[in-house]
Amino acid sequence: AGGVIAAAAPSAKVTLDAFHLIRVIGKGSFGKVILVRRKVDNTLYAMKVLQKLNIMKRNQVEHTKTERSVLGRIDHPFIVGMKFAFQSHDKLYFVLDYCAGGELFFHLGKEGKFSEERSRLYAAEIALGLQYLHGFDVIYRDLKPENVLLTHDGHIRLTDFGLSKEGISHNIHGTNSFCGTPEYLAPEILNRSGHGRGVDWWSLGALLYEMLCG
Repeated sequence: AGGVIAAAAPSAKVTLDAFHLIRVIGKGSFGKVILVRRKVDNTLYAMKVLQKLNIMKRNQVEHTKTERSVLGRIDHPFIVGMKFAFQSHDKLYFVLDYCAGGELFFHLGKEGKFSEERSRLYAAEIALGLQYLHGFDVIYRDLKPENVLLTHDGHIRLTDFGLSKEGISHNIHGTNSFCGTPEYLAPEILNRSGHGRGVDWWSLGALLYEMLCG
């Protein structure tokens, strides 16, 4: 289990002892997300803790490796950044930017729908994030309100790259995997006809419609 994924830190090597654990702010099928404070500088981060056994039981090793790889390469104002990564015998730890505004899903559910101005801002920032990922030949494939976080000053950050795919440079083809969230899946994924970067733009259209119309 200790060799599920090589998780060398992108900047400096740290361990769990470097952080104060504050509270759990999210839970998923593979682990949880904890709000933490780094002891040396009091900076807040979101620590994603993944159970290696759960990853292997659910055949998610490749998805986890992809997420680690993508997070280690990206640096963009509208994408959650990974500051540190390390592991113990049974767990993986990804230390990520903390987005104090929470999920877009929460705000959309509370308000029903957004104004055109607000929707346009979010859509533009998401588009820049997707364009950046595509520049690395990475497709996102899981754009939905739950995976769009808001910073304390109201800008968006894309998160959760478990369904991303690397090495995709074409808009129409490149992979045949069937994955994603049903409401936001492009037709070519549903039809299993092969897909490329275009599926992210379909999902952005679906999300924009939802922001405008509820």
